[in-house]
Amino acid sequence: MTLDPENLRAAMRAWSAGVTIVTAVHEGVRHGMTVNSFTSISLDPALVTISLQKTARTHEFVSRSRAFGLTMLSAEQAKISDLFAGRMEIEDRFAGLQTETLVTGSPLIVGGAAWLDCRVVDTFDAGMNTLFIAEVLAARGYDHALPLIYHNRKYWGLSEL
Repeated sequence: MTLDPENLRAAMRAWSAGVTIVTAVHEGVRHGMTVNSFTSISLDPALVTISLQKTARTHEFVSRSRAFGLTMLSAEQAKISDLFAGRMEIEDRFAGLQTETLVTGSPLIVGGAAWLDCRVVDTFDAGMNTLFIAEVLAARGYDHALPLIYHNRKYWGLSEL
């Protein structure tokens, strides 16, 4: 029996996740995309993983540069998530955004709840995607920032129960 992809999508909508922007720079050109398939793997050594669809332009940039920046978006940055998800027709997704760099030169979006600057150490073929395992070279977080959460096709904020 083959799993219906729509059934899987419906089930995955029940999973809540923080929203990140993965960025990379190659030969002076920057690109990035909204990604929620990100996780920490290890604190020692500091390793994370992201999953990118092989046909995505950001996949090409990360593959070639062997580095990426990851901005964990804050609750006020839903429009930036939409922008980098391709929901707006715009040629340069970075136009008008303030960015910084740490170690690799990958752009990090100012105003995020946290940033990671990463160097790819390994890749794994995962069907239509590639898993990028990366060493975190630099990290910065802000205790006061609330994260942007994505659940059931909508953005949410945190509240205390």
